[in-house]
Amino acid sequence: MSDANQSPPPDEPAAPAGEAPGPEKPASMPPTSMPWANWLRDFWLVLGFFTRLPVVSVTGHLGEAARAFPLAGLVVGLIGAFVYFVAMEIGLSGLLAALLAVAATGIVTGALHEDGWADVCDALGARGGVEKRLEILRDSRLGSFGGLALIFATSIKVAAIANLGAPELVAGALVAAHTLARGVLPLVMSRMTLARSNGLAADAGRPTQSAANWSLIIALLFAVLAVAPIAALVALLAALAATWLVGKLAQKKFGGYTGDVLGAVEQVAEMAILINLVTLT
Repeated sequence: MSDANQSPPPDEPAAPAGEAPGPEKPASMPPTSMPWANWLRDFWLVLGFFTRLPVVSVTGHLGEAARAFPLAGLVVGLIGAFVYFVAMEIGLSGLLAALLAVAATGIVTGALHEDGWADVCDALGARGGVEKRLEILRDSRLGSFGGLALIFATSIKVAAIANLGAPELVAGALVAAHTLARGVLPLVMSRMTLARSNGLAADAGRPTQSAANWSLIIALLFAVLAVAPIAALVALLAALAATWLVGKLAQKKFGGYTGDVLGAVEQVAEMAILINLVTLT
């Protein structure tokens, strides 16, 4: 039965005789008239992709929601900070608390970026041309270079967090690191060429330059709130430097970026940010 043939609700007066009933109010306004609804959609989309949290299922291309990448980083950083705080409160050492915090961020993301980092390092350590390296990127098996890369990345992050010590410093550093490290990813996606026409990166789509700019702005705002303005700017510069270095290397060795390259960018940026924040405390 169509809406036009349905009787008016009991608590609403019927239309006068001879007059057509007025249009019913829509259940929800269109996204274009409610900008926050578009932001909320983007948030659920990136959170569903970047984490294993049970969230609202949203369809769409990841690139279209690139401006919300730092929001997923905020959630991940806060989870790591919470685990560190609880560990310290129950009397664990700073080193053990740092290990648990890093483990928590890896679990909540499904080690998505760590997997890309390991694959990239395996491919860079292989002999052969571009096609050989791309073939290794597709291989899900972990090699020696990838294993070492994971060990060093985890060790660097744990050591940096343990060095910060105080829960409030760790919380700020984790929020800044995870938001900025994801905030720079749309820069790669919008400016670099794809290494191949299929795969995760190709399916994600290319964000607009406006979305990439918004991602950086939002990430920087969160970093300023999490640490100090000067520290946030230094962290942003560290993230941009890491992005540039990994991007240039990927262009030379792979002919562009892939999903694994984006994971490597996030990991290198995260490490660079934490190291720089340690030097500033």
